Amino acid sequence: MGKFVEVGKKDDLANETMNEVKVEGHDILLARIADKYYATDNRCPHLGGDLSRGCLEGTVVTCPVHGSQFDITDGRIVRWLKGSGPLQTVSKLFKGPKPVATYNVKAEDNKVMVEI
Repeated sequence: MGKFVEVGKKDDLANETMNEVKVEGHDILLARIADKYYATDNRCPHLGGDLSRGCLEGTVVTCPVHGSQFDITDGRIVRWLKGSGPLQTVSKLFKGPKPVATYNVKAEDNKVMVEI
């Protein structure tokens, strides 16, 4: 069990948006959906794409590099790479599907904290 570290204030992040935060050497994607906060690694497990520069639709974030999608509530893979064909097949052989790591988040008083 880790420790909770403050990453910002509740109002720092608008509803239905996400942002990158740096916490004790970790690049974390922090998102606020329906007034609930979620945190995942900010780097896509495929080739390290910056997820905070991707697209957020509901609780699904899309990597801007190769279109992999992850549910930020639990890190599960929604789609591993965008498209099909030989390039995707070869890419899966070298870097197979892997969920994105998630972190526990709590919002108390006016603070948002992530467990590291």
